Amino acid sequence: MADYREAFVGIDVAKLKNAFAVAESGRNGEVRYWGEVEASDAGIRRVIKRIAAKFEHVNFCYEAGPTGYGLYRLIRSLGHECIVVAPSLIPRKPGDRVKTNRRDAISLARLLRAGELTAVWVPDEGHEAMRDLVRARTSAVQTLRTHRQQVNAFMLKHGRIYPGKRGWTMRYLRWLQEQHFGHPAHQIALQEMVEAVRIAQERVQRLETVIAEFVPRWSLAPVVSALRALRGVDLIAAVTFATEVGDAGRFESPRQLMGYLGLVPGERSTGETTKRIGITKAGNSRVRTLLVECAWTYRYPPRIGKRKLYRLQEASSSVREIAWKAQTRLTARYRTLSARGKKSTVVCTAVARELAGFMWAIAREARQTTP
Repeated sequence: MADYREAFVGIDVAKLKNAFAVAESGRNGEVRYWGEVEASDAGIRRVIKRIAAKFEHVNFCYEAGPTGYGLYRLIRSLGHECIVVAPSLIPRKPGDRVKTNRRDAISLARLLRAGELTAVWVPDEGHEAMRDLVRARTSAVQTLRTHRQQVNAFMLKHGRIYPGKRGWTMRYLRWLQEQHFGHPAHQIALQEMVEAVRIAQERVQRLETVIAEFVPRWSLAPVVSALRALRGVDLIAAVTFATEVGDAGRFESPRQLMGYLGLVPGERSTGETTKRIGITKAGNSRVRTLLVECAWTYRYPPRIGKRKLYRLQEASSSVREIAWKAQTRLTARYRTLSARGKKSTVVCTAVARELAGFMWAIAREARQTTP
């Protein structure tokens, strides 16, 4: 066996072939390009076996991307360490304009050896399946919104203004059916757009029904149930938070979760000058958007509605206490910031940041009380 005992392997993954590079430990350790291997289980197993035969300990890494976590699970099943790297946090030289599979693999191997890479959290297969289902529902909602905007733009172009206050109610749909145009092509175009809205809405409803069916059998079902005790948080919001954040215990404090969601303010300070800027918007945009939407409900005085009362009765006493504390604090926070003349969007973002902290506390409490 070679004198060299440890190796760091960078993998540039692709659809058909994966590029491997190996960096030996030590500051002056050799970094060499291993070559490209067919992206199949047999090919990956073969090259990992050849690399592992030369070293006592091997560490692997690759960038998170459309290929998923199958390679991660394969490497872990073979008994080796592996991390999936966050692409946006990889150090890059501003003047580096050449990008190839070979250079990317060598760069990953070097950075892994230097400890400069940030790993993403990898869910298990059951959690990943639930996350894919929730993301499919999010995509369906975006499609529905697009089709509705097309109908609104079509009606505005023809000068048809709905006299009611709220759109997309049964009364609004009846108003659409009562519209008549001089040319039959316009009538057909409107009917096709309305039909597209109906199909998209049915798709959203089907996915929400399936989510409700699968949640009770999910490992994080107690967390979802506990999160629903919060004001403004219902099934979809709770499931989305649980699927995207995962185990809240991996965050040591609420501030870490807030930073992960990009809800903390940025800063550009030098010397004695301190300048605060807008939120960083780093990390998971799905949960950040969701929390801002939930924060709008805290513009009303604190109270417990009829539907939320049933949810609170199912929760533990500690979860109920956290939920009520969140409601009283966040409603007061909303009133205070609004009284200072802050914009409603800024107020909701500030409330959403603190709401993330309460959701962190409830998620940890639910995991601790689960047998």
